[in-house]
Amino acid sequence: MPEISERIETQVYEVDTAGAGRRLDQYLSECEPELTRSYLQKLIRDGSVLLEGRPAKAGVKLSQGMKIELTLPEAKELEILPEELPLDILYEDRDVILVNKPKGMVVHPSAGHHTGTLVNALLFHCQGELSGINGILRPGIVHRIDRDTTGVLIACKNDRAHNALAGQLKEHTITRRYRALVCGNLKEDEGTVDAPIGRHPVERKKMAVVRSGGKQAVTHYRVLERFGAYTYIECRLETGRTHQIRVHMASIGHPLLGDEVYGRGKNPFHLEGQTLHAMVLGFVHPSTGEYMEFEAPLPEYFEELLRKLRRTV
Repeated sequence: MPEISERIETQVYEVDTAGAGRRLDQYLSECEPELTRSYLQKLIRDGSVLLEGRPAKAGVKLSQGMKIELTLPEAKELEILPEELPLDILYEDRDVILVNKPKGMVVHPSAGHHTGTLVNALLFHCQGELSGINGILRPGIVHRIDRDTTGVLIACKNDRAHNALAGQLKEHTITRRYRALVCGNLKEDEGTVDAPIGRHPVERKKMAVVRSGGKQAVTHYRVLERFGAYTYIECRLETGRTHQIRVHMASIGHPLLGDEVYGRGKNPFHLEGQTLHAMVLGFVHPSTGEYMEFEAPLPEYFEELLRKLRRTV
């Protein structure tokens, strides 16, 4: 089995004006967003990062024009092990399994997250019977939701089912409705954000609405309740870009409450990540051709937050 990186190469970067004054590990984490900060720091300690031709230190401050060479280590065997972890199963048959993912659980292994993921749990529960289309690190995974996003997610047990669901995703025929709390009071009762999303031009771990080079992204939203400083909304996705709802709502001045990446930095309710819940998922079953729809109830933290807000209005 290949290592997460699956690359044997040296990347060369020249520090730009945005990188000047930044720490080396911070700068590299933006250049290589799929690698965790701790993994990059390990590479620096191991001598795999050269700054101006010499072994670098993680905390060094960069100057414009400096040259950085990052060598990723040779691929090595990485075994993704089944783990007996609790799963909230909404539905299961011989083709698909739908689970209600809890807050804080990563969907599939990545650098820095080799265990405790949904894939580890699915490998144990399904006894290895998961589709292999997305490779050894993402068996069965058709789509993802963020670590701190809760709610319904589907995985496939065979390649035929996976191809069928992937086709529905591509054609935008899968129903995906989310619940979210956003900052501020939305002016309209409903609306649509139709704006392309791509990698942020400076902060490489973030996505952003971009003028060129992005992928089409469409989010429809409608107001469910208003709380003055916050608004409870439902979002319906036409597309499924990385961080789509978080980026789109932030782009119109209403970031998700608790969002540590795209939010306003204020967290009066001491939340762990964004208040976003994948509530409804609907699809045509790959074997029966029947349309099926499943709903994951709001998690308790979200319900309690709504109760608190309702007491303030």
